[in-house]
Amino acid sequence: MRLFVALDLPWSAREQLAALSGSGIPGARWVPPENYHLTLRFIGDIPSHVARDVDDALLGLRSRGFALTLTGMGTFSKGGVSSALWVGVERTPPLDHLRNKIEMALQRCGLEPERRKFQPHVTLARLDNPAEGKVAAFVQAHNLFRTEALPVEHFTLFSSLLCKDHAVYTPEAEYELA
Repeated sequence: MRLFVALDLPWSAREQLAALSGSGIPGARWVPPENYHLTLRFIGDIPSHVARDVDDALLGLRSRGFALTLTGMGTFSKGGVSSALWVGVERTPPLDHLRNKIEMALQRCGLEPERRKFQPHVTLARLDNPAEGKVAAFVQAHNLFRTEALPVEHFTLFSSLLCKDHAVYTPEAEYELA
């Protein structure tokens, strides 16, 4: 079972993000709006008995709800070539606190520590050898993007099934925030 922990986005935010996508960058594979999320921790492929331990660990977490703002735009690169286009997430102490609690809970149930630095974002598109000038122009044109504050009242454990053209994300469990 391939799992990750994430914040689901309300449809109002998904609609705003979807309005940004769809054109202007040859070689972009745009993420469908139903797949927009903010990954808090990628877990990867684990056996079902470990998945039960993960669920138990996440059920025991206590944290307060908070507000989240999506803002700005950028890219991730591999070998100097843009590989993903994303909308940023304003870092706040409550977001970092929740992310750290999730990380500690997952380590307690035997998972290896996350090695990548946490850079909160929502992926809009995967890029396959794009025209870098078009990517830069797109980012510059949309860099002032900003949503209203979005309420965060729960986080979700998702499973991920990789298909030929896209991934299918299924919510496996939701964990309420106080």
